[in-house]
Amino acid sequence: MRAILSKTPGGPETLALEEVLDPTPQPGQVVIEVKAVGINFPDTLIIEDKYQFRPERPFAPGAEVAGVIDALGEGVKGLKKGDRVIAVPGWGGLVERIAVPAQSVIRMPDAMSFEEAAALVMTYGTSYYALKDRAQLKPGETLLVLGAAGGVGAAAVELGKAMGARVVAAASTNEKVEFALDLGADNGLIYPTGPMDKAAQKTLSGELKLATGRDGADVVYDAVGGDYCEPALRAMDWNGRYLVVGFPAGIPSLPLNLTLLKSVSVIGVFWGAAVMRDPAAHAQNMAELMGLYAEGRIRPRVSRTFPFERAAEAIQALGDRQALGKIVVTVDDPA
Repeated sequence: MRAILSKTPGGPETLALEEVLDPTPQPGQVVIEVKAVGINFPDTLIIEDKYQFRPERPFAPGAEVAGVIDALGEGVKGLKKGDRVIAVPGWGGLVERIAVPAQSVIRMPDAMSFEEAAALVMTYGTSYYALKDRAQLKPGETLLVLGAAGGVGAAAVELGKAMGARVVAAASTNEKVEFALDLGADNGLIYPTGPMDKAAQKTLSGELKLATGRDGADVVYDAVGGDYCEPALRAMDWNGRYLVVGFPAGIPSLPLNLTLLKSVSVIGVFWGAAVMRDPAAHAQNMAELMGLYAEGRIRPRVSRTFPFERAAEAIQALGDRQALGKIVVTVDDPA
């Protein structure tokens, strides 16, 4: 079978398309014939050895897949060949077939396409865990989403609305803000790109306060980091919750005196570790997300798809922050 392999640390240009052995399901495993692979920001990090996990090389990036069960290992119950499923292996997904623990797979709703399925679990799972479990977002509160047009940001916008919050979407271009408004955001803001000095940060903070209202944001969902952190923190309400989700703009230095003055809680969001530590809570969240999908209250937005042999381009496009919503790699049988 074909696989996209990272054989040495580096950017997407270092990835190689090669033939490898087909997987055989071990006891308790299923083999999935992969139809689509969701591309996520960790894919840009893991191939450069900059992610929390460093798999042994060679390995395939690709944290989430959707496909059809092709084979079952000994002892697998409740699943059969041909079932349409989702899996989140963490890495290893950019292959034509993958073996995963049977207990980890999620059945796809009948109406869901493989592209949507590959775009749902990581982004919506992260954002739902962040807003529901970590921030305990309440109806009527104001949610400010930084990076509102990216994968997790777009999911946070939709989920914030589904949870009854007033959502303010902040992004770097008018196109991205318009995209977030189409997702249901109540208000939008374009922030500057690149490094900001203190004067620029102060200006942005004032703009964020205007956008979020007189009292400021109750919850900030920060999937950007960098120089955007302090202005957003200054624009928060008393007893606000600041969600630390990601750092594509760099890891910020946080002035802790601001957390004291506003009684703000800074809350880390490490969804992958939370899934491993509390699989029952993860399963409950997945069931609730599938319910929201069935009700039409969330819908993964796939802005671009790439064929399997161009998977490196897909990762590069995400790293260049070109995505509106999700980028997906489709896997078809070679001619």
